[in-house]
Amino acid sequence: MSKKIAIIGGGVVGSTSAFYLSRRSGIEVTLFDETTGQATSASAGIISPWLSKRRNKEWYQLVKLGAAFYPKFLQHIFQEQPIPKEVYQQVGTLLFTKKDKNIDELLEIGLKRREEAPEIGELKILKPEEIRERISIYSKNKRALFASGGARVDGKALIQAILKAATQPNANILNEKASLLKSENNKWLVQTASTSQEFDAVILANSAWLPETLEPFGYEVDVRPQKGQLAELQTNWATDNWPVIMPTGEKDIIPFLDGKVLVGATHEDDEGFDLTLEESSLEEMVLNAQEQFSDSISTSDIISGRVGTRAYTSDFAPFFGKVPELENVFVASGLGSTGLTAGPLLGKILSDLVLGETPVLDPKNYPIENYVIKNIKK
Repeated sequence: MSKKIAIIGGGVVGSTSAFYLSRRSGIEVTLFDETTGQATSASAGIISPWLSKRRNKEWYQLVKLGAAFYPKFLQHIFQEQPIPKEVYQQVGTLLFTKKDKNIDELLEIGLKRREEAPEIGELKILKPEEIRERISIYSKNKRALFASGGARVDGKALIQAILKAATQPNANILNEKASLLKSENNKWLVQTASTSQEFDAVILANSAWLPETLEPFGYEVDVRPQKGQLAELQTNWATDNWPVIMPTGEKDIIPFLDGKVLVGATHEDDEGFDLTLEESSLEEMVLNAQEQFSDSISTSDIISGRVGTRAYTSDFAPFFGKVPELENVFVASGLGSTGLTAGPLLGKILSDLVLGETPVLDPKNYPIENYVIKNIKK
């Protein structure tokens, strides 16, 4: 029996769901995505969640399994082909702490967590001179913890690869803004400016735009937009095998091939869906990287920037599952800045749920009813 499934939102969660559904016999999947403001395509991710001090155990379980899922996921996407380094490369991560003495504590945390997450790889405290052996421009005098299992991923290149792989079997991609309605046949109607189609089931992976989609059905959704900006630098440094650099704070230094370096990102809660790229913000991030890591990092190397919109809940926890009281409508949101780490796994989980299969994580531990609430006044 054939089944038509719509996906609204083409970031890493939605595109991954489309990919896995497209591989199933009898499934016809259509992905709707306007692309404007999409966080994934504007981002550069660090796949290194293991040393976070965040205490939410369910969040950690999600990102830990998300990081472990990446190699298998990328093998599915690229089949027998080598994984392009411009998409993903395991180069390790270099983590700094505010106080030097805390590096030893961070190592202890890492060694303990490695017992359940061997993908962390080698853990080693590097002295300043050892850091300079790996990254010649390092000009400060602090130690750092190196985790060899860390990786970097370019969001835009990843999305392009996933969608290419999804369309090869039978996924349809429509780059248009979509709205959701209930059809007269008790199915789901997805409308755009150019089309109106009926579907048996729907996945809502439209991140910070989820409240707009569910409001007509009488739901209040605890999701807010957060603006994020990244500075892109072009340098003459030999960055191909540099590890990702995580200074204190949230202004990471993410090296890619051929001297390209991304610095950021901002976390702006009061800008709504504004996508203005602000030169002053880009320069501030680069100056922060200069102060914390290297005198060689310069604002004169900025060639462009990226900007997108993340989705956060009021308690910063992600959620996923079936929308209460809406048959065959499934959703995930609230990933914030961990979207690239957890997104592929969540996309796979949503594809499992829509097919009635048991996912690797129980939705009860990420309760959608705490964030998607039916307004009885409506």
